[in-house]
Amino acid sequence: MSTNSYEHLLPPSWKVQVASWFAEDTPSFDYGGYVVGEVQREAFLLGKGKQTAVLAGRPFFTEVFTQLGCEVEWHLQEGDTFEPVKHVATVRGKSRHILLGERIALNMLARCSGIATKSRLIKDLAVGYGYKGIIAGTRKTTPGFRLVEKYGMIVGGIDPHRHDLSSMIMLKDNHIWSSGSITAAIQQARAVGGFSLLLDVEVGSEAEADEAIEAGADIIMLDNMEGEHLVNVARKLKEKWAGKRKFLFETSGNITEANLQERAVNDIDILSTSVVHQSVQHIDFSLKIQVPN
Repeated sequence: MSTNSYEHLLPPSWKVQVASWFAEDTPSFDYGGYVVGEVQREAFLLGKGKQTAVLAGRPFFTEVFTQLGCEVEWHLQEGDTFEPVKHVATVRGKSRHILLGERIALNMLARCSGIATKSRLIKDLAVGYGYKGIIAGTRKTTPGFRLVEKYGMIVGGIDPHRHDLSSMIMLKDNHIWSSGSITAAIQQARAVGGFSLLLDVEVGSEAEADEAIEAGADIIMLDNMEGEHLVNVARKLKEKWAGKRKFLFETSGNITEANLQERAVNDIDILSTSVVHQSVQHIDFSLKIQVPN
């Protein structure tokens, strides 16, 4: 029986993305590398900071050093939780190659692990509140770094939401205003999107949600609705359309740790939030070359 690995999710192009990080970070001469030369050294990757953290980003970290001819030995599995200070991995190779990859690898690992840590925290809090639905991220990711950030969400245990404009049809207020109505926007999207793509429609009122359901939306995003109003709209429309339409309710906007319990109600099927990846606290790592005995 094969063993599942998060790395197996990554597309064939991901290693080219790693190469592009080198092109950005060392576009010309490596003066520091000239100073240290090519003596073989060993470096310890240390998980630091002041919080319990989730490790995420191992394939990207390893590939950085593989492209430099170094070897990485991991002492933790992807998705493991660790307390600082923790010896997470050991890198072996030429000094200048270790230092060439150091900052790229650390920056990536710090952000990916930060996203995984926050994702797991939010998921665990929601489950603790009795929520049985889906916790998801958003598409508000860093340009050029989406693959790493979505990967971190998956390792953290939440749904990454749609990956791009082609993976799901989402109609927001600008689409609806531009097409004239919710119904018109849905009809136009269905005509070209076919049966294989889910259609998620953002609405701002009960009447708009009702129209979206009638027009055949798969997911209704009750945008910026909160408290009793959110719950009442969801319950009323689920009762009205029971046995007539299949759809999910999603809530998004201003979801934080502070108000999660209020928003994590089982009348809502999906909670999508950018709190797990935008402005998330990075996890502190360092890579220290060891002085030989």
